Amino acid sequence: MAKTILCLPGDGIGPEVTAEAIKLLECLGDDFGLSLRIESGSIGGSAYDQHGVPLPDGTLDAAHAADAVLLGAVGGPKWEALPYEVRPERGLLALRSELKLFANLRPAVTYPQLADASSLKTELVSGLDIMIVRELTGGIYFGQPRGVRTVDTGEREGFNTLVYRESEIERIVRVAFDVARKRDRRLCSVDKANVLEATELWREVATSIGNEYSDVALSHLYVDNAAMQLVRRPKQFDVIVTTNMFGDIISDVAAMLTGSIGMLPSASLAADGKGMYEPIHGSAPDIAGKGVANPVATLLSVAMMLRYSLNEARLATLVETAVERVLNDGLRTADLVPEGGHPVGTSQMGDAVVAALRDLSGDIS
Repeated sequence: MAKTILCLPGDGIGPEVTAEAIKLLECLGDDFGLSLRIESGSIGGSAYDQHGVPLPDGTLDAAHAADAVLLGAVGGPKWEALPYEVRPERGLLALRSELKLFANLRPAVTYPQLADASSLKTELVSGLDIMIVRELTGGIYFGQPRGVRTVDTGEREGFNTLVYRESEIERIVRVAFDVARKRDRRLCSVDKANVLEATELWREVATSIGNEYSDVALSHLYVDNAAMQLVRRPKQFDVIVTTNMFGDIISDVAAMLTGSIGMLPSASLAADGKGMYEPIHGSAPDIAGKGVANPVATLLSVAMMLRYSLNEARLATLVETAVERVLNDGLRTADLVPEGGHPVGTSQMGDAVVAALRDLSGDIS
């Protein structure tokens, strides 16, 4: 039976990079026999322009019905003046919440071919392979009450609530332990337990769950120290688990260790295995429409989709291998090219990865 993939190109460079992912999915169907049905929908600023809301009911219904969702990016300066409740990012947060996508997996891998593109010394990042597990549907991004109010002095005051229940902490920490068991069996839980009661509870729950995973070494770091350690000695980490906001921040720190944020995919998973897959780079409005965006993070997001939602681990590995072959051939988009180099465009990079994948079709039985 065909699997249904809902493609949500979104805003900025989203349509450009998802177009390359569609090419990849079509190749998987034509050359590898993967039975797929690809549907499309709107989200974010483009959805607001068409429907007056950042997450139309039709998109949400299609997402519920799909086997997996592929997202481009949302947001941009065009919509920053909109009321908070209809800004593009609210559509993304609502989709994560409605699909119960509580576990966000963000790998940060430095390809040997790109070690010199990192802002850190090559010896610090060569061989880097970190998995950040970010809680995605709780914490300060969703906590109530929230808003802006006028206090007694007549001054406006903004307020947000950081709240986590034990059950929310337990389920994301278990995901992280299970991920660590399949890797180097080291898990670092990141919090701010010295000043935030919500993350003091986080540490207590993580420690308690750790007693059930005696084969995984559990450590703890405050988020400020974790950010410093990611820059100081990043290869000390294997798997990191943390809150929604902290994960948002430190995954972008980790991204720059790899040479470019344009290389990093992500998977957002529900308990039933349904997932939404997206590059972590955002909408990059400054380069939108120029055909220069790096599509590799989106292509690698397809690989994560194959592995986690479609149960096609072999095909996922082949997509990753195709990316490595293209990097070995020296192709680089503008974000990876040293000064004076000759970058390729978005479609050229996507075509090269598809061609490399097609060459691998004889390698699958």
